[in-house]
Amino acid sequence: MLEILTYPNQFLQQPAKPVENIDGKIQKFIDDMAATMYAAPGVGLASIQVGFARSILVYDIAPPQEGRSLQVLINPRIISSRGEVVSENEGCLSVPEYRADVKRATEILVEGLDREGNPIRFEAQGFPAIVLQHEIDHLNGTLFIDRLSALKRELYKRRVLKQSKRE
Repeated sequence: MLEILTYPNQFLQQPAKPVENIDGKIQKFIDDMAATMYAAPGVGLASIQVGFARSILVYDIAPPQEGRSLQVLINPRIISSRGEVVSENEGCLSVPEYRADVKRATEILVEGLDREGNPIRFEAQGFPAIVLQHEIDHLNGTLFIDRLSALKRELYKRRVLKQSKRE
């Protein structure tokens, strides 16, 4: 299990660098990321969230009753996007105990590498598109609270500051 970094950890704000060599260490790291995501529990996890500055994300949006369907993307990027939707009540493992409505694209075209290093390119819509945008944001050093209004973001920051003073 890996430690999930939480806001205001500065590491979360740095962009990830591309993975250049998909070796056994990267495969083991992907397995550890998946175990961490499932245990959290979450539907997605980016490498930046667990303190690794290389561009990897894992996600699984399959309903639990249907079994696991782990997806891995290495060096992902959004090529194009269309439409706009409000992702209601979006949350994040790195921004615990806070949920908010976030504007996202309704459809995206993503490309990257699969776990074996094969190039992949696919379209995502609806919830999968929201999850991918959220995780790719992490790899670019952006948290979902960065997409909120300045007022909502400031209120959350004050709450975190207050909690840290109490601890």
